[in-house]
Amino acid sequence: MAAAGGSKIAIYGAILGNFLVAVMKFVASFFTGSSAMLSEGIHSLIDTSNGLLLLYGIKQSTQMPDKHHPFGYGKEIYFWSFIVAIIIFALGGGVAMYEGILHVMHPVAQNEDMMSWNYGVLVGAIFIESATLYVAYQQFKKGNHKNIITSIRKSKDAATFAVLIEDAAAVTGLLFALIGIGLAHITGNPIYDGAASIAIGALLISVSFFLARETKALLIGESASEEDIILVKAVIGNYPIIKAYRNIKTMHMGPNEILLALEVDFVDDITSSKVEACIGEIDDILKEHNPKFNKIYIEANNFVEE
Repeated sequence: MAAAGGSKIAIYGAILGNFLVAVMKFVASFFTGSSAMLSEGIHSLIDTSNGLLLLYGIKQSTQMPDKHHPFGYGKEIYFWSFIVAIIIFALGGGVAMYEGILHVMHPVAQNEDMMSWNYGVLVGAIFIESATLYVAYQQFKKGNHKNIITSIRKSKDAATFAVLIEDAAAVTGLLFALIGIGLAHITGNPIYDGAASIAIGALLISVSFFLARETKALLIGESASEEDIILVKAVIGNYPIIKAYRNIKTMHMGPNEILLALEVDFVDDITSSKVEACIGEIDDILKEHNPKFNKIYIEANNFVEE
């Protein structure tokens, strides 16, 4: 998610759940020959790896600023979230589509004697993935009171919303697999199994594009929210010695780090000591109301040197 706390809880839950489910799916795929189950196993294994990458990104983002990165490493989490989106596209979506197309073009009948493996694993996986999705949702909705899509678009915690989206895709993919395997079993036509794998691949590719778009905006520098800007203007407006302000610029340097820069014009003939005191107060008040404002730069104009 620095982005600790909620982000890590959601990620730990996702890693554990995805690893257990991946093992179950691969075992079921081995005994039944199901394409959809193999795609789902790959999906869960990729999700497990993605969770580890997000944890690594969180760890890297907490490094202290240095001469090479004077504003810190907060954007590391955005970079690794973007890498996760690429992995979902290339490995998850690509492999699932390939397996699905291959089994549609060259259908392979499933082992009817082992179908109970598929159904048992799918039901168990849906239960586990739903539990991890619930944990991720509970962590994400803290502080996000709008509808889920709007909250994701406005969220700056890429790690948490990446896990939430992955878990939602996992549950949806399992339903696709259950439908495809069920239809193949009922009709005796294995094409439905391959079609389910294609649907899972399409789902993962769509998820990867959504994640990539959301994390790209954060990676290249997204401004603070409208509420944060309103707070800045309200605080500055409380000082009669400030006659004008302009060029308010903000940028998220991490989920909980906002860079703020602006220019302030003071009234005529004000002394530099009063300017320094005023700027110090503004800095303290902003950080008190919103600790995310941890890098504040105010350029003062129109004052008299003492």
